[in-house]
Amino acid sequence: MYTLLKPLQVREELLQRNLRFFTSQDFIRIYKIPSYSVKYFLETQVKKGLFSRLKRGIYTLKTDIPSEEEIANAIYKPSYISFEYALAYYNLIPEMVYSVTSATTMPTRLFNVSGKAFSYQTIKKEAFTGYSLNKIEGKNFLIAEKEKALVDYLYFVSLKKSPENDRLETKGFDKEKIIFYATLFKNKRLNNLIKAFI
Repeated sequence: MYTLLKPLQVREELLQRNLRFFTSQDFIRIYKIPSYSVKYFLETQVKKGLFSRLKRGIYTLKTDIPSEEEIANAIYKPSYISFEYALAYYNLIPEMVYSVTSATTMPTRLFNVSGKAFSYQTIKKEAFTGYSLNKIEGKNFLIAEKEKALVDYLYFVSLKKSPENDRLETKGFDKEKIIFYATLFKNKRLNNLIKAFI
């Protein structure tokens, strides 16, 4: 039955539906075909180069690969981009960041997708806020506000799980936002770091 799916038509259908990421369940829903046929089609088209498998069960079109920020949001949920990657995104640290760093309420994880590292650090549910949907140049992804990215980062510095960056820009932050986000973590060492920072 998989032969009924024509690769070029499938690509057009996915683009029309704006399905940047998809699963076998999406295929079953769209094409009303059995799961074994979908599995065969997906595996075959990964080998032939139409699809790219980002992680088990999540695919994208190889010809229309989403940005690394969008991939970061898609492969582990719930999550938003934060920490060093977000600070670099806002030009608050001068170094190039080699890993896309995100905050999550799920267990800490590290994924490697096409040679790029995607790391996820666990934060408390109460602190899982301070991010928004960034729509720029056709990309849509969740990223922390610069103040929240700073607090998330300093929280892990306070836990000694991240090294402190002495080249971090200290100007242009909303101090009230920093203090508010810091209170969500209920951590004395973080509060002391924040006091020294602001």
